[in-house]
Amino acid sequence: MSASALPIQPTPPSPTQQQTAEARAAFTASLLSAGTSTVESDLKARAGDLHANTAAIDKQEQALLKETKNLGREGDKWQKVVDDSARGVKETGDVQNWAEMLERDLCVLEDTMAMVDEEAASVKKAGADGLANGRK
Repeated sequence: MSASALPIQPTPPSPTQQQTAEARAAFTASLLSAGTSTVESDLKARAGDLHANTAAIDKQEQALLKETKNLGREGDKWQKVVDDSARGVKETGDVQNWAEMLERDLCVLEDTMAMVDEEAASVKKAGADGLANGRK
């Protein structure tokens, strides 16, 4: 074959700087949109989780406040029981003290009565001795 028989292929025109810049901008934009959609969807999912968690935390906070108030009421009830018990113990101590004082008073009274009985017996004996001596 001769050189004239070979088909001549036209050489493609060399891209201009403007075409190269446009192609680069389009490629960069497609990369950014692909990366942004993934990052954006991740961020949206995280934001959704945060909002859901915030609602759950708010609900838990309300439940905790309610239970704290209930616990406070229970504490007040127990404090009343403790106060009543302490009052009962004090009253028991007062009753015991009163009983001890009463016992001491009764012992004094008993001793006094014993002394009166002894005095009466000695007076009676002295009177009986005096009568017996006076008749002789």
